[in-house]
Amino acid sequence: MSVDTVSLTGWGRTAPTTAVRFRPRTYEEAVVAVRGRGPRGVVARGLGRAHGDAAQNAGGSVVDMTALDRIRSVDPATGAVVCDAGVSLHRLIETVLPLGWFLPVTPATRRITVGGAIGSDVHGRNHRTAGSFSRHVRALELLTADGDVRTVLPGTDLFDATAGGLGLTGVILSATLALRPVSTSLMTVDTVRTADLDEAMARLATSGDAAPYATARIDLLARGRATGRAVVTRGEHAPLDALPARARRTPLDLRTGRRPAAHALIPEGLFGRTADTLLNELRHRGTLPSRTGELRSVSAFLHPLDAVPDWRRVRGTGGFVQYQFAVGYGHEETLHRIVRRLVLRRCPAFHGMLERFGDGGPGWLSFPAPGWTLSFGLPAAMPGLARLLDDLDDEVAAAGGRVFLAKDARLRPELTEAMYPRLPEFRALRRELDPSGAFTSDLSRRLAL
Repeated sequence: MSVDTVSLTGWGRTAPTTAVRFRPRTYEEAVVAVRGRGPRGVVARGLGRAHGDAAQNAGGSVVDMTALDRIRSVDPATGAVVCDAGVSLHRLIETVLPLGWFLPVTPATRRITVGGAIGSDVHGRNHRTAGSFSRHVRALELLTADGDVRTVLPGTDLFDATAGGLGLTGVILSATLALRPVSTSLMTVDTVRTADLDEAMARLATSGDAAPYATARIDLLARGRATGRAVVTRGEHAPLDALPARARRTPLDLRTGRRPAAHALIPEGLFGRTADTLLNELRHRGTLPSRTGELRSVSAFLHPLDAVPDWRRVRGTGGFVQYQFAVGYGHEETLHRIVRRLVLRRCPAFHGMLERFGDGGPGWLSFPAPGWTLSFGLPAAMPGLARLLDDLDDEVAAAGGRVFLAKDARLRPELTEAMYPRLPEFRALRRELDPSGAFTSDLSRRLAL
C-alpha cells in the first residue's frame, strides 16, 4: 500500500486541503488504513469527480480506492455484476456492454467509481423512470469504523444511510449491481430547439416512456425573449433493427471517441463569458429546430464531456463552483426566478442543464426528489459569488428544495436540515455506528453532518 501526503481538491479545483493519502490494493490494506487513521479521521476517495469538498479531509487521512478495481464476476444470463468499489463506470461499461448489458443509471461522466456513485447516489438523465444509482445496488460490503466488514442489504437503515451518505458511514469495498439489457451500443435521439424556458420545460414534461432519457441544455447567457432558451434531447437505447446494415455487424461495440486534452487544444482559462456566449449562440443556431431518430453512441449522448480529458482546465486555475438544486412540482416559479436572476446579473454561467426527477430513493441524504433540477457552473472568482449563492440557497430552501451535497463547497450549515429532513436520523445512526467520528470530511465538518 502506498502512502503519501498530498494537496487535494474536488473537480472544481477550489479550496485545496492537505491529507495523508493511503492507496490500498486489498481489503486487508483498506482495514489497515482505516485503523491507522489519525485524530482527524478518514474518508474514502475515488477519481476525484465530486465537485466540492466531499472527498477531502484537511489534516486527516484519505483512502484512495482506485487500486481496488477488480470486476469479480459478471453473470451474462442475469446481468448481475460484483465488483470492487474502485472500479470506474467507464471500465464497467467496457466490460458489460459487449455482453448486452448496460448500467441502468449513469451520471454525466463515466469517470467515477462505483463507490463514488453509491456514496453520492448519482442520477442520470433517466431518473424519472430509473431512479438513482443505489436503486440498482443489490448488496454492498462496507468497512466500518471498528475495522469490521459488513454486508449491507437494501431495506436496512445502514443501506439507506450509505446510499448518498457521502462516505460517512464507512468505506464501501464492493457492490453487487443489477444491470439492464441492451441490444446495441447506440441511442436513438430526438432533438428540438426551444425559444425559452417555458417551452423547454413543456418539452421535458411531455417526455414519455418511449424516451426515458431527457435533458435540456439551457443557455443561461441569452437575454430578453430568449431567456432560458434550450436544446432539448430525448433518447432511448436503439434496437438492433434501427441500425444501418453495416453497424449491425458489431452492434455492441463501445464507441467512445476521444479528443486531445483540453489544455492541448486551447489555452487554460480561455473560456469565459464572451467565449461561452459565442459558443452558446453557435450551438443554438447550429441545431435544427427539430430532428428525430438520430443515432448516437452512448458515450456521445450520455457523456459528451468525457471525450475531452480534463475539460475543467478551460475554466482556469481559479476553479469553478458547480451549483445544482432541485425543487418540487408546483415550484416552477422558483426555477424561473433563479434563471432570471442569473441572466439579469449577467452571470457567466455555463453548462446549464435542466432535467426532471421521478420518485426519490431510500437514501436519507440522497439528492433527487420529484420535481425539477437545474445545474450550472460559475467561476469561483466571480465578484459577489458567495452572496449570490447564499440568496439562491434561501430561495431553494423556501420552496422546500435542496442543493446537491456531492457538488457543494459552500452551503451554510443551518440550511442543511431544512433541505434534508432525514438528517437527524443520519446523525443518530452515525453516532451509534461510529461514536469516535472516524469517518469525516471537509464537507461533513462544514455542514455538521
